[in-house]
Amino acid sequence: MIDKLIENIKKTNAPLVVGLDPTMKFVPESIQKQCFEEYGETLEAAGEAIWRFNKGILDATYDIIPAVKPQIAMYEQFGIPGLMAFKKTVDYAKEKGLVVIGDVKRGDIGSTSSAYAIAHLGKIKIGTKTVSVFDEDFATVNPYLGTDGIKPFVDVCKEEKKGIFVLVKTSNPSSGEFQDRVIDGAPLYEHVGKKVAAWGEEHMSKQYPYSYVGAVAGATYPQIGKVLREIMPHTFILVPGYGAQGGKGKDLVQFFNKDGLGAIINSSRGIIAAYQSEAYKEFGEENYALASRKAVEDMAADIMGALN
Repeated sequence: MIDKLIENIKKTNAPLVVGLDPTMKFVPESIQKQCFEEYGETLEAAGEAIWRFNKGILDATYDIIPAVKPQIAMYEQFGIPGLMAFKKTVDYAKEKGLVVIGDVKRGDIGSTSSAYAIAHLGKIKIGTKTVSVFDEDFATVNPYLGTDGIKPFVDVCKEEKKGIFVLVKTSNPSSGEFQDRVIDGAPLYEHVGKKVAAWGEEHMSKQYPYSYVGAVAGATYPQIGKVLREIMPHTFILVPGYGAQGGKGKDLVQFFNKDGLGAIINSSRGIIAAYQSEAYKEFGEENYALASRKAVEDMAADIMGALN
């Protein structure tokens, strides 16, 4: 699946991923009203509203983006109807030819980690049949429990030709409380980065010099990008924090390799809620999806301009 991600990036000339992280405050009132009229003010209405919102954005952007990254917590908050919207979003994005990165941040040990891996990337046997569950192409994984928590995901990825992105240095302000602690002369995130590189050595693409064991490193700490790029030369880096969290194209060049690949930059509310921002307010609620498309075009131009 790392091959498809790279091919999609090269085809669209846009090393970016749209974070489909909907909340009701992002959903236009017209969509909310329709859903409330059909389902009442219920969890079912909320689930349907965020699905329709996502579908509009996907329809408007699928031809100019390589991937999407739905954050599962934004769906779980609406219970089972929210998870149904998550699944519909994953399936529809894949129908459109997009790579789907499930931002699930799972991490446990033994059979529990295996169950998470099966749920999001693998297949489960039910009677005589084997079926996929959420069926994303990649999943984000928390490495805090060490190799015991990562290996079940890697095993499923090998079998299903999928991938993971392991949290190395996250974009939130307090990430340094643990991740920046110096251990044996280096910050913890460097030790994690070296481990990610080691996990990936045996799981390389046959077509490109990259592993399907990737890393997550936040755009809010661009100076760290250069260090991690050197530590993980064959690791694809998922970079959250563009736009709304402050990251810009010129700050993110060091996350990429000299081939112009090796990183994919995420923007969530900066794209999906673009119509609510001053820069795209002329689109209005009615054309929220077109505002998202324009935000994607501007983001791609910013990144590619910096790379070139």
